[in-house]
Amino acid sequence: MSEEILVNVTPRETRVAVVENGMLQELHIERGWRRGVVGNIYKGRVQRVMPGMQAAFVDIGLDRAAFLHANDIVRPAALTATAEGEESIPVPAAAPRPILELVREGQDIIVQVVKDPIGSKGARLTTQLSIPSRYLVLLPQSRVIGVSSRIEDETERARLKGLVQEFAGAGGQGYIVRTNAEGQPAEALAEDIAYLSRVWALVEGQQKSTPLGACVYEDLNLPLRAVRDLIRRDVEKVKVDSRETCDRLKTFAAQYMPGLAEKIEHYVGARPIFDLYGVEDEIQHALEKEVPLKSGGYLVIDQTEAMTTVDVNTGSFLGQRNLEETVYRTNLEAAQAVARQLRLRNLGGIIIIDFIDMTDAEHRRQVLRTLEKSLAKDHAKTTVYDFSPLGLVEMTRKRTVESLERQLCEPCHECGGRGTLKTAETVTYEIFREITRAVRQFEAARLLVIASPKVVARITDEESSAVAELEEFLGKSIRFQSDEQYLQEQFDVVLL
Repeated sequence: MSEEILVNVTPRETRVAVVENGMLQELHIERGWRRGVVGNIYKGRVQRVMPGMQAAFVDIGLDRAAFLHANDIVRPAALTATAEGEESIPVPAAAPRPILELVREGQDIIVQVVKDPIGSKGARLTTQLSIPSRYLVLLPQSRVIGVSSRIEDETERARLKGLVQEFAGAGGQGYIVRTNAEGQPAEALAEDIAYLSRVWALVEGQQKSTPLGACVYEDLNLPLRAVRDLIRRDVEKVKVDSRETCDRLKTFAAQYMPGLAEKIEHYVGARPIFDLYGVEDEIQHALEKEVPLKSGGYLVIDQTEAMTTVDVNTGSFLGQRNLEETVYRTNLEAAQAVARQLRLRNLGGIIIIDFIDMTDAEHRRQVLRTLEKSLAKDHAKTTVYDFSPLGLVEMTRKRTVESLERQLCEPCHECGGRGTLKTAETVTYEIFREITRAVRQFEAARLLVIASPKVVARITDEESSAVAELEEFLGKSIRFQSDEQYLQEQFDVVLL
């Protein structure tokens, strides 16, 4: 498998694409006026404590107050080590304590953002701070040392854990060994621990002097994060279309991952780098509801506030043998396509997949296995459940930032995000009802109705006899005027 990372830099926007075997798999976007805040540490102040929700709202200087749940407040008796969904190490937890015993209104508090503001919701916070590096995540308030569950070799897990324990020293801080650390020499881990120690010392020193609502620690910008988190030994190249950014990435890589710095190169082609690799076209396709499958089938993806649903259809695929075999082949292809689309579109939360019904239990098992195997490459934590009695597959995918669609799009100004419009016929009858209502409430010699050209055209053509009957019934003259500025559902009834 060939994998490349493409970095496209413009004055106000930076985009990073992960391309595997010529196909776009991930897209990360950072805009200068709206950088993500996940990973940033802030000095905040508790605004309100909500006992009924077991949560508090904290002012950290953003547009909306951030949300801090009682479960995300560190308690010495119940420290849990987590890192980007890679590993969760259960520790005997103390009995839950009421939020009022943990924080109080007006209290100053050091918090870290674990989820960007999404939609109408504010950022999600934790008081269990963590600072990532190339191979490790520092947990300064913990003493636990854990290893990513994606490192499966027990000998390697033991080696890595032993090295971190040795370098951290007795009574040291907690660490998570990241997936990238697999196979790395002791020197690389030692360098990471030294780097994280310097960063944490800086954070501790700034906590007292930082004003309320200000950032104590800011995570790296997108290009540097991409090098830190995405570049691995099986990545062939990191191509950057900005000389300045390329030099900065090379310097960063030479310091923290010298063996990989040579993979970074400046792209000097005349054609835009995203056009050359077909990334721009893939982005457009990722904003569409329908996803065609090579077999002739297709997916329909609907993202709502509560969940994302994926419907699998056979489309024009007829198969070679029988219906069950056709359905099975379509579902296998769909399972791989779903995994890619979730990663590409950055869809998170609850996801429901409606595969085509299969009667063979072994076929269902193989489809589920294909889905899980395809999701293994995903950096976000995913949990997949078995087929439900209705034949649906329920799964979750950890979400920390907005989906691709919500980063790049806004609700339709005409339908308000519903995805449908009232028909011209429906609006016509609404206008007739409004005319009757207005005449009964107010005195007027005649009326003027202003509406969209399509609605007015229908009224004056197909509904001309109805208008004449309405004028006779009300004893009023009604004139209709079209206006290009009016959307299909908009109209005004003016009394003259």
